[in-house]
Amino acid sequence: MFKEVTYLVQKDFLLEWRQKYAFNGMLLYVGSTVFVCYLSFRLRFANLEVPVWNALFWIILLFTSVNAIAKSFIQESRGRLLYYYALVSPQGIILAKIVYNTILMLVLALICYLFYAGVLGNPVQDNLLFIGTIVIGALGFSTSLTMISSIAAKAANSSTLMAVLSFPVIIPMLLMLMKLSKNAIDGLDRSVSSDELLTLLAINLIVVSVSYILFPYLWRS
Repeated sequence: MFKEVTYLVQKDFLLEWRQKYAFNGMLLYVGSTVFVCYLSFRLRFANLEVPVWNALFWIILLFTSVNAIAKSFIQESRGRLLYYYALVSPQGIILAKIVYNTILMLVLALICYLFYAGVLGNPVQDNLLFIGTIVIGALGFSTSLTMISSIAAKAANSSTLMAVLSFPVIIPMLLMLMKLSKNAIDGLDRSVSSDELLTLLAINLIVVSVSYILFPYLWRS
């Protein structure tokens, strides 16, 4: 299983390296969105309010996640999927996709935070907690959206279906992430955020376990 996951993750990174347009497109999306927010808010208001700053950041990160992870299974051709079916286990495939999307989202999220804070200012007082929240959020987005991407890939209009399916799953997670990041911005004691941290970690663990158990049934279809 470990070898299967390792080889599949290496394959995804190799394809991404050869086809740099996908990653560069995500960087362009992040940069252009942040710049539009700068033109819309920072030039109009001298100091952007903290709730607006926090909400804009997670909205940008959410749409970046959907666009980046949507291609996990949608871009795979039927012939390649049949080839995988004959060689590797379905558990190895879903775990490899989750690992790859998690690494991709961590890179995009940290780049987004650095660029966003550089352009719109950085009101965060507890940077360690805020970066930890970004890491947990990237992990949560990647685990949830990877499974949803595999479900949506079975339908004809997969992009629309993924947006519809991801909405009720992502919104509760997004609300807790925004609360955590608000605590980091205000510099509150970290014990105040312990419940949200444990809840998000539990949700991520549950999603990974459910994906590991249920994906083989979806894979056989």
